[in-house]
Amino acid sequence: MLGRLFSVLGATAVAGALAVAPAAPAVAATAPCLPTGPSPVCQVWTGTVVRVNDGDTLSVDLAGDGTSTPRSIRLINAQAMELTVYSSVPQRRRGECHSLPATARLEQLIKAGGGVVRLTAQQASSSSRDRPLRSVAVKINGSWQDVGLDLLRRGLALWQPFGAEWAWNQRYRVAQAQAARDGLNLFDTDTCGTGPAQSTPIGVVVNYDAAGSDEQNLNGEWVRVENRSDAALPVAGWWVRDSALRRYTFPPGTVVPARDALYVHAGSGAATATHKYWGQTAPVFDNPTADDHARGDGAYLFDQRGDLRAWMQYPCVLSCPVTPARRP
Repeated sequence: MLGRLFSVLGATAVAGALAVAPAAPAVAATAPCLPTGPSPVCQVWTGTVVRVNDGDTLSVDLAGDGTSTPRSIRLINAQAMELTVYSSVPQRRRGECHSLPATARLEQLIKAGGGVVRLTAQQASSSSRDRPLRSVAVKINGSWQDVGLDLLRRGLALWQPFGAEWAWNQRYRVAQAQAARDGLNLFDTDTCGTGPAQSTPIGVVVNYDAAGSDEQNLNGEWVRVENRSDAALPVAGWWVRDSALRRYTFPPGTVVPARDALYVHAGSGAATATHKYWGQTAPVFDNPTADDHARGDGAYLFDQRGDLRAWMQYPCVLSCPVTPARRP
């Protein structure tokens, strides 16, 4: 694997190959998490990017950690679509729809910043699959730019809140809502190819707060897929997901009846034509908060091509409906 800075500007590598056991952390400075406005205090590190692994992961040589071995760093609160074939040659990369543009944009930002990054976190121990979770910023024209915020505003990633790293949630959820409003990238419903049923109006509603205890009522969490047309909508091979990587794929023969809906319940049960079961053993969707932590989540419906066809981000922050969703 290449170790020179030059390699990052067009290279990726298998993320798993870099998921080494955490080394002793570099000594961190402290600073406000956010450049403007009220902000909690964060720990801050610097480093040099060795390569961009994909649209939400970087390999970084951390300054002051006593080693030249790069660490795989996962962006805080931004989830890009997945690469499946990694290559130092962009034309050889393969992945889910939207994964290549996200990777390319992240590379572009790193190059514009000269490969030097500022890494920020509220908790040094925050991690995902042994990768430190960090907000990543690059200095462009004398100003630090948040790369996660950029990806979200361009519709190249989904907002994925992490519990201990909440400082960015207010900005990130607005950025995603703006991208959705503007129909950018992930939120352009035919980016990956027209159809199937491209003209069919589809809706998604998520019931994230089950009656009683979420842990004791998994099937009270559900995603409702609405067919708002006068014709049945076949959805075999389509899939719903949360902001993380949890997915439910509709089996062969699944159809959403005309002017009707089907439900995907988080837990287990006997499937029917219009009620499916995800088989999760814990709640899927985070409950939103109205405090400084600004927690939330979303439900997303993709077709077989990888186009995001309908979604519900919550809490709503732009053009919010007045009427709450009904229960099944």
